[in-house]
Amino acid sequence: MRLRLIGAAYGDGLRGALNMGIDESVATGLAEGSSPPTLRFYRWSPPCVSIGYFEDIERSVDLEAAEKAGVDVLRRVTAGGSVFHNAELTYSIVLPLGSPLAPLDILESYSRVCSGLVAGLVRLGVDASFAPVNDIEAGGKKLSGNAQTRKRGILLQHGTVLLGLDLPLMFSLLKVPDEKLRRKLIAKAEDRITCLDSLLGREVGFEETASAMKAGFAEAFRTFGVEIEEGSLSEGELSAAEALAREKYSSRAWNFKNRA
Repeated sequence: MRLRLIGAAYGDGLRGALNMGIDESVATGLAEGSSPPTLRFYRWSPPCVSIGYFEDIERSVDLEAAEKAGVDVLRRVTAGGSVFHNAELTYSIVLPLGSPLAPLDILESYSRVCSGLVAGLVRLGVDASFAPVNDIEAGGKKLSGNAQTRKRGILLQHGTVLLGLDLPLMFSLLKVPDEKLRRKLIAKAEDRITCLDSLLGREVGFEETASAMKAGFAEAFRTFGVEIEEGSLSEGELSAAEALAREKYSSRAWNFKNRA
């Protein structure tokens, strides 16, 4: 099996709506036979809070604070809690269900995809491990969270590797009843979440991390008979992604519907 890798050409500071549009466009293309299995590395500009598919945006995010901070807010297609995307490398992978990296067993699929993250982190000098169901840990703390959705015979998984961590900013954007609780949540998060800058004692950039991840995914996936080849989005994929960004991920109808 061959896996297309899309790197910084389509991932250097895109708005959140377009990042989500690209993920969905490629997943739809794969389901319809016009796109190959794809791995993509990207980041967000401006920073963005993505809420889980089943969350209520107004209960989860302080929208006024986000607007003042210049932070986008949108709904993901995957479940889970709200995530603040800032100093991080984000990846997405789109695979046909039943293929070597996407077995029908959900836990096993997380384990296989996340093996690429672990291998990449080891190349950076981080002693990381997969923590079921869907996290990567280092030094006893969470370094990466991952989520997936399955539809039309396709697995879409995306996740993050934290480069830096600004917990006060993150919790200023999330709905918290009062300042006392906010301080407690920050302290609790400091005990359970880490980032590459803290683990390695230096600033770790996106490019360095992406290079290590590219090599790590290639190494780990080869074990499952998967070879990675660099590629790019087709004009059709990009056009569809831009339409999804405008009409879905930037729309009030999508972002404000309450599925809780």
